[in-house]
Amino acid sequence: MKSMMLRVIGGPNQLKLENVETPKPGSKEVVVRLQAAALNRRDLMVVHGQYPGIKLPVIPGSDGAGEIVAIGAEVNNVLIGDKVIINPGLNWGNDMNKKMADFTVLGVPTNGTYAQYVKVPAENVFLKPSHLSWEEAAALPLAGLTAYRALVTKGKVQTGETVLIPGVGGGVATYLVQFAAALGAKVYVTSSKEEKIEKAKRFGATEGVNYTSDDWSDELEKLTGGIDLSVDSIGGEVFKTLVSLGKIGSRIVSFGATRGPVPNLVLPSLTVKEMSVIGSTMGSPQDFSEMVKFVEEHKIYPVLDKTFSLEEASEALFRMEKGENFGKIVLSIPQD
Repeated sequence: MKSMMLRVIGGPNQLKLENVETPKPGSKEVVVRLQAAALNRRDLMVVHGQYPGIKLPVIPGSDGAGEIVAIGAEVNNVLIGDKVIINPGLNWGNDMNKKMADFTVLGVPTNGTYAQYVKVPAENVFLKPSHLSWEEAAALPLAGLTAYRALVTKGKVQTGETVLIPGVGGGVATYLVQFAAALGAKVYVTSSKEEKIEKAKRFGATEGVNYTSDDWSDELEKLTGGIDLSVDSIGGEVFKTLVSLGKIGSRIVSFGATRGPVPNLVLPSLTVKEMSVIGSTMGSPQDFSEMVKFVEEHKIYPVLDKTFSLEEASEALFRMEKGENFGKIVLSIPQD
């Protein structure tokens, strides 16, 4: 099969198109012939050697959708020919509230979805929502799961609440906007680009502000009257602004920190407001199942940025690295 293989750490250009052996399923595994895959920022971290547990050579990629072409002897939840999407979280465990110590994500250290075929545990495939194209379905798993757990399971968003999504534009942020709007929240966003704010408004945001402005937090406070729930992937100085914008009894859910640690956080700011700060990563199999049902029920369509061919995976990663995308970047997988 054709695959994009990473044998040397050093950035997107180290991905090379190779022919490798097509995987065969174990007794509790399935093989999926992929129709499309999608990029995540995690993939960038992998090619730059910034992600834990990298074992080379490896085929990156966590997101994918396709058809079941082989099943193990003990598999009974899917059939050959089923159209499926893949839950990329491996070995979560039975406790919905926390993952096991050996939890990993498809694509590192195991081979992922930048290929024509991928082998995964049978419990990690779910029937594709019928209203989605292959590209849309491939774009859903990791970012959709991360957004759903952060917003619903951990953030416990309620109808009518004011929700802030800082740094809109990436895949998780676009799902957060859509999911929160579908649940009846008033959604506000920030971005350094006015066009991204306008796009977010088309997908459910009420309003947004440009965070390059010196008074962006004051502007947000005037617009919102305070925030009930912030879902953050930025950290750094921005996190302190989220604390200042939070209402009494509000919550901040953090699923990342692209700007690093939070400097000089004044803890009494949290305690006086009785705020909750909650960490979240990916999600449980139950979260994934509920997320898929939610997407089907509300007929949510993933926001797609641009589709590249499999052999253009390096170019696609460079687009993500430059922050040019709004929504998910997708790879179209060639068929035999």
